Amino acid sequence: MLITPADLAARLDDPTLRIFDTTVRLTRPPGGGPYTPESGRSSYEDAHLPGAGFADLAGDLAAPDTLPFTLPSPERFAEAAGRLGIGPGAHVVVYAQESPMWATRLWWLLRHFGFDAVSVLDGGLPAWKAAGLPVASGRPTGYAPTTFTARPRPHLVATRADVEEIVASGSSCLINALAPEAFRGEGVTSYSRPGRIPGSVNAPARSLLDDKGRFLPPEDLASQLAPLRGEPSLVAYCGGGISATIPVFALALLGRDDVRLYDGSLTEWSADPSLPLETG
Repeated sequence: MLITPADLAARLDDPTLRIFDTTVRLTRPPGGGPYTPESGRSSYEDAHLPGAGFADLAGDLAAPDTLPFTLPSPERFAEAAGRLGIGPGAHVVVYAQESPMWATRLWWLLRHFGFDAVSVLDGGLPAWKAAGLPVASGRPTGYAPTTFTARPRPHLVATRADVEEIVASGSSCLINALAPEAFRGEGVTSYSRPGRIPGSVNAPARSLLDDKGRFLPPEDLASQLAPLRGEPSLVAYCGGGISATIPVFALALLGRDDVRLYDGSLTEWSADPSLPLETG
């Protein structure tokens, strides 16, 4: 599931490869408030891996007219993935220009819709450049369209109703992937209210990466996530279902491929004043 720049560079001539930049830019008002997502396409056109396409997580690969990045319908996702050239026999490699959360989000989306031949480029574009590997610019022609058949795995998603039941019963462990200060409800917030869903434990996405944005070695991930690995049921969330895919991916690297993602996360939860949040 995790591929190094050197290993990918050695396979660039593989005709089954489908490489995608997944970057989205998030801007937030200085005083807090909702993020504004912006496509990373322009910076992708400035520099990208040779032959790579661009996957629009904030547009084609999300449900329209709802919360940002919401899980799309199987039909919408299948149409978009097919246009990108993802289909039978393909091996998809995803990367981002900065945080790997965009790459792990597309990894999760593809996995949710039944497609498992996906790798995340460890360290993304910065690691590729640091290895002295070539980059391209401009807008490539892309991959030939194909047919993607969506086979949803609903057991990988937690709905708001599921999380309400968890809060009431304690039936699953809730993983909050935000920074510790956001977990405590401190500072400005990008959501309707600060805080965390009651009963949550904090596993910051950033703590699972090194200072270059690469995933920690397996033994270090195992140590960081040791308190969670033995839990019978896990549900991860963050602000909008993006950074939480980092602990979901890290746990999958360690063999826990049953972690659910609360896709609406705090964007959905905090918007309803009847739902509880904890601070401190």
